[in-house]
Amino acid sequence: MAEPKNLQDAFGKIRADYDMSRASRFVRRRTGVAPQGSGPDYHYRTEVKYYQDIEQARDMDRNDGLVGVLADRRVDNIVQSGFTLDPKTGDKKLDLDLWERWEAFSNNADECDICGESTWKEIERQCVRSESIDGDIVVIGTQDGPFQMLESHAIQTSTQIENTFLGVTTDRYKKRMQYHVQEELNAFGQTSQSTPIDVRNSDGMRQLFHVYNPKRVNMTRGVTQMAPIFSYSGMLEDINFAKLVQQQVVSCFAIFRKIMSGTNGNLPSVDGYGNSSTSTTPAGTRQIEGVSPGMEVVGNPGEELQGFSPNVPNSEYFQQVKLILQIIGVNFGLPLCLVLMDGSETNFSGWRGAVDEARKGFVADQVNLVRRLNRPAYKWKLSQWIADDPALKRAASKSKINIYNHNWNMPTWSYIEPVADAEGDAVQLRNALTSPRRLHAARGKDWEEISEETIADNSYAIERGMKQAEAINKKFPNGPMLTWRDLIALPMPEGQTLALQDPGLADAAGGNETGGDGKSVDIQGLALNGSQVTSLVNVITQVGTGALPPDTAKSLIASAFPTMSIEMIDSMIDPIKPGSITADGVPSAATDTPEANEDGTPIDPAKPAEPAPSGEFAELSTQQWNRNRKAIGKVLEELAAGTTSESAARVYLGGIGLTPASVDALISDAVDGQVDTPEVLNDVA
Repeated sequence: MAEPKNLQDAFGKIRADYDMSRASRFVRRRTGVAPQGSGPDYHYRTEVKYYQDIEQARDMDRNDGLVGVLADRRVDNIVQSGFTLDPKTGDKKLDLDLWERWEAFSNNADECDICGESTWKEIERQCVRSESIDGDIVVIGTQDGPFQMLESHAIQTSTQIENTFLGVTTDRYKKRMQYHVQEELNAFGQTSQSTPIDVRNSDGMRQLFHVYNPKRVNMTRGVTQMAPIFSYSGMLEDINFAKLVQQQVVSCFAIFRKIMSGTNGNLPSVDGYGNSSTSTTPAGTRQIEGVSPGMEVVGNPGEELQGFSPNVPNSEYFQQVKLILQIIGVNFGLPLCLVLMDGSETNFSGWRGAVDEARKGFVADQVNLVRRLNRPAYKWKLSQWIADDPALKRAASKSKINIYNHNWNMPTWSYIEPVADAEGDAVQLRNALTSPRRLHAARGKDWEEISEETIADNSYAIERGMKQAEAINKKFPNGPMLTWRDLIALPMPEGQTLALQDPGLADAAGGNETGGDGKSVDIQGLALNGSQVTSLVNVITQVGTGALPPDTAKSLIASAFPTMSIEMIDSMIDPIKPGSITADGVPSAATDTPEANEDGTPIDPAKPAEPAPSGEFAELSTQQWNRNRKAIGKVLEELAAGTTSESAARVYLGGIGLTPASVDALISDAVDGQVDTPEVLNDVA
């Protein structure tokens, strides 16, 4: 290493702490940089440049095929259907009154906008779009009540004013005191003298709302989002235009001309190609011929024509355009899938991850809009209402009421994967990980409003159903009695089921009312839904395969179905012989061809089989037959004594397994108050 020649050379070879501090072929020299540091407005120290850049961005928005669309897409994601006011004064009645006032005012363009053209939601959209393209926008509350929107170029001064920069006057602490507004005299841009407007009124309430997104502390005005990508957007537009022209030329005419040696060296004639013209170049005069699709070209003697059809655009073009689109889109907070509105570049997980990351930026922009526009604008409007309404003034004076306290529910986005996201919300509520109001607020909704609407909608449906069911029952007195549930099906909460049965039977049995014995008769409890029937079938199958002992199965059924009688459980389990069903649920062949008689003696194949017994209890064991017989006798005795109704007796006898004809025979014997023919039981058996 060579020794330094002098002190200056030695200092020049000292390595700086950061590579960026030393100019090199890798660190380009940047202009417009203050060597000793600069304030946030230093780079627009020439005000003309600031307003010129605004117009440049607006021109790009008007004429570029991409920038304007990206700005609209950003607005769509941030504002969506608008922000929702949620007063929190401490008085629910007052909250409702303020909410209704704001809804009526904000949705009426004549009252909300001094021009009578925009509702509050449209003002929100315009503010976000202007903040993106122009850099900022100002909204002013007027004395008459409506709001007035002022575009960024209108905030300037015609002459130099002390402590004023880009139309904004500040104090020594950079607190904004006044904004100077120049009104346009005509459509040609001629302006008048500027008019100062105080940021706060005499009560200290902010009446001017400046919507911008500062990049540095104490930055006076906002800067367009297109500033870092202005060159990218312009060059992308030029590239696309050049490729379109190239595609047109290639589609019309593409020829290689080969001239054999020995010619006189003059350029070949292209007469007849189309409308011709001449152009003078340093090499001489050049003849230019027009070309068009479908032309026929005839070569000169000694000239060879060879067709050429290049790929336009080539494969590298798409990769380059994709990269530029990504750079432009990310400056608007939009991933490539949202820029192109096309998910073919990635899979579902990639799409969801990119959109989720973009939404973080959208939420930050929503918070910025609420802080700079919605919150101060509502407070200003509320102060006008208080001044004009004595009732509100009295409410504001109460110590327990904070009349200016409120929230703004920011709009959210629909589920990307609706089923999974909805299940996630349900899990949070079931496990007390969040409250309904917090969950709905995160979705841009109000829980109180949703609950009130749900109650009102269900009440309306039930009342209408009850009235209509009553009218139908009067019109058809001999038909089944209808209820509102027969006319309107309200959704059941997940995990709950409803057992259905014949309304006439339930009404005849008294439903859940007390029977003749004074005990509650739960007829609906005897009905089983589909999942319960499936569970019973599984238990019976396990008994048939031998995997579950009969006594254990009976205990399981009794504990799972407390309304089911012991007799009914026995009638289901006792006929099932262990081993009569294979492991796959198919009846075993051994049940069809028994190897021995019931007394244990071998079966004689030559001896004809006795005819199988018939009847409702033919397949039951002796023990079960006796139990059923006792149960039937008990039901008939209770019916004869009047402690059980006829309808309930029919249900019990039918549950044991008797046919309707047998039930009718038994009932007719006992309805006179005495069981005269106990022999019927023997006949039935």
